[in-house]
Amino acid sequence: MAKIRVAHEYSEAEDKSIRLGLFLILSGIISLFILGFCWLHPALLEMQGKTANCTVLSVQQIGEMFECTFSCGTDCKGISLYPCLQIYVNNSESNSRALLHQDERQLINNPKCSYIPPCERENQKNSENVLSWQEYWNNEIGFQTFTCFFNKHRRPEDVLLRRTHDESVLMHCFLWPIVTFVVGVLIVVLTICAKCLAVKAEAIQKKKFS
Repeated sequence: MAKIRVAHEYSEAEDKSIRLGLFLILSGIISLFILGFCWLHPALLEMQGKTANCTVLSVQQIGEMFECTFSCGTDCKGISLYPCLQIYVNNSESNSRALLHQDERQLINNPKCSYIPPCERENQKNSENVLSWQEYWNNEIGFQTFTCFFNKHRRPEDVLLRRTHDESVLMHCFLWPIVTFVVGVLIVVLTICAKCLAVKAEAIQKKKFS
């Protein structure tokens, strides 16, 4: 009986499918590292902060102006000024005086002030925005207790009104790279399995007619 030979070479379409699968696997691994370094790590540091109850102690402008950058069109930017508003609160967790900030980004951009307004071209509009925020805290919040966040290890003298990141960041940082990786694995495995089945079917078919 002549020896049965079956072609095991992948077709061009199968080769492309395997290449696509390997590309997705590599993309999933790389994106997991990139997101972990650029997004997940800062989020984890921020989420280490504890929740506390804060009460306003004082709301005042200190008479100091800071620069901000406004956009005036494509490739057009300018510099304007806004007054520095400081909101000091009592942090129930540490029972100490702390400076309130909107979020982590504003704390990093200007650790001396509690509020950075949307930057307008005119200084007067910036001042009006800050004054409106000051009146809100004086008249609407007053001495009411509200939730704040603080990290006694990183910045014990500052608290945040809200977190920039939450638990959804963890989900997105892991979900999409893993989905990409799994899809890539499935494409490679299914392509190889389909090829193996086709080879076996061809061998059986040739055996029948040999």
